[in-house]
Amino acid sequence: MRLAGKIAIITGAGSGIGHEAALLFAAEGATVIVADRDGAAAQRVSDEIMAAGGRAEAQVVDVSHEAGLKAMIEAVPQRHGRLDILVNNAGFGFAGTVVNTSEEDWDALMAVNVKGVFFGCKHAIPIMSRQGGGVIVNTASAVAAVGITNRAAYVASKGAVASLTRAMAMDHVAEGIRINAVAPGTIETPYFAEIFARSNDAPALRAALEARQAMNRLGKPGEIAQAMLFLVSDESSFCTGTTLFADGGWTAR
Repeated sequence: MRLAGKIAIITGAGSGIGHEAALLFAAEGATVIVADRDGAAAQRVSDEIMAAGGRAEAQVVDVSHEAGLKAMIEAVPQRHGRLDILVNNAGFGFAGTVVNTSEEDWDALMAVNVKGVFFGCKHAIPIMSRQGGGVIVNTASAVAAVGITNRAAYVASKGAVASLTRAMAMDHVAEGIRINAVAPGTIETPYFAEIFARSNDAPALRAALEARQAMNRLGKPGEIAQAMLFLVSDESSFCTGTTLFADGGWTAR
């Protein structure tokens, strides 16, 4: 029960990595605010946690809209007395080079992947500062450190998340707030299931994606959830401003 008594918000918790993190944090004793723009998905995850004996509540939020995210975050200590953990996990990606990416698509991706992290931290940090501390984990990516083809906007956004994490960690370390990032490799999430379903040669695509990792396999959402658990628990008490790469050895090559 490494998170016993803790209050945690996880965005993008309706599926994939966020779903697994929500289940794991609840199993470790946290009350989990399951936040997702898909309200039905958020409710399913919350119900799953409560059916297993945990504590959770579902919240519908679009992290790209500051007012709604601010209201959701600020309501948590009003209901639960405090906010100990924020995981800024919501994000998405799409194919494209800078040449064939539209301004509208670029802005939409940055609004979620970067501004969503900015907004979340902007409104959680004052709460954590007033209560004497807290922990934030942002979801970056292995592509924050390596380039890949045909994903220019996504790569840029995750590089920004890693850099912003370092900056915020230095700004708020004296307030007892630790801010870190996790950088997954290619993970077998519903997002990639959709990509495989649309592919003309799914086995070949899967083999190519697996080959990027030195372990020659895709990661599992639960493996990234475990990395997040480490970063939000007291086991990582001497870590701030770091990016933990959980990428099957991709960036080690």
